[in-house]
Amino acid sequence: MHNLGTVMRFEITRTLKKKTFWIMALGFPLLFAAIAGIVFFSNKATDDASKDIEKQKFSFVVSDASGVINPVIVTAMTGRMVPNTDKQANIAAVKNGSLDGYIAYPADLVSGKIEVYGKNVDIFTDGRYTGVAQTIMSLSASDATTANVKAALTKSTTVNATIYRNGTEYNAIQQMTLPGLFLVLFYFLIAFFGNQMLTSTTEEKENRVIEMLLTTVEARTLIVGKILSLIVLSIIQGLVIVVPIAVGYLLFHDRLNLPSFDLTSLPVDWTSIGIGFAVFASSFMLFTGLLVAIGAAVPTAKEAGGFFGMIMVLLFGPLYAASLFVSAPDSPIVTFLSLFPLTAPIPLMLRNALGNLPVGEALIGITILIITAAFVTTIAVRIFRYGALEYSRKLSIKEIFARK
Repeated sequence: MHNLGTVMRFEITRTLKKKTFWIMALGFPLLFAAIAGIVFFSNKATDDASKDIEKQKFSFVVSDASGVINPVIVTAMTGRMVPNTDKQANIAAVKNGSLDGYIAYPADLVSGKIEVYGKNVDIFTDGRYTGVAQTIMSLSASDATTANVKAALTKSTTVNATIYRNGTEYNAIQQMTLPGLFLVLFYFLIAFFGNQMLTSTTEEKENRVIEMLLTTVEARTLIVGKILSLIVLSIIQGLVIVVPIAVGYLLFHDRLNLPSFDLTSLPVDWTSIGIGFAVFASSFMLFTGLLVAIGAAVPTAKEAGGFFGMIMVLLFGPLYAASLFVSAPDSPIVTFLSLFPLTAPIPLMLRNALGNLPVGEALIGITILIITAAFVTTIAVRIFRYGALEYSRKLSIKEIFARK
């Protein structure tokens, strides 16, 4: 293993020199920034347009058969009340352009419909007539009742809920945040870095340089070096994704009106954090070794890609049963998904974040993942040893275990 450092330096340096690595690594932060910019300018344009509409003065009349509308409010909004008998004349005035808008309130506001007629301006501004009709009715209803009744009807009263768990105050969202970060990080690393793991061993085979490598480096050293270098590269890519987002949030928080996060208020449960990290690390090792083994068993990256979909189905398939992790965490299917190594990462990390993963079950799951990761890495070395020089066919399972 004296060449392990050389293999790692070579793999890391070669990958960092590739344009595709930086395109993938920087693509997500840039996409995030682009979306944030579009949302910001879109909201700003909408707000500016709404303010312009509010400043615009237009002539309108109101007829009320319900007896609910307050004439004072209509007058304050630069409108005027007219008799219900003048409906057709008012519609005609809107048609010929001598009147901008006409609002007719029915006698029965429950089953009837408010009729709004307006002169076309543009597709955005034409909504002002409906907005004025709703505002007049809302303000008139508010004046006709008490403040408490108004708050009850509009559901504007603030609700302050305090939840207790095991005798202490419990906030589910805050409690899930820190342990849940491992689940988010695992998802992004597999999604963005999975293909690199899969093709890390097929590249040398396709370039026909594997013969020269194996004359100076043992198969075990090469595979272990590739796996460790992939872990280092994934950490680099994670930092490339997280750091720009964090810096952008700090610099443009006020300008983009982004929500504030008080990290000091987050509860720190070191047991949950430790379990989350252990599951994350062992799961990442397992799937790194598995993807490297698949890449070593097939002759080309194209054929390796076919297995990648199967791995993703096994890995993220348990998300379809996510409701069971909340409603029935003790059910047999949840236990099976949490302990079967190829499906365990998502259930274990999600249940750990939700707080319904017993420590004993977590330790069993982590132990299974570690043992499986070590076994898969050993198999990856064996596959690479016998399949590295197979350029035209896949290595069969029988050949892998039959050879001595």
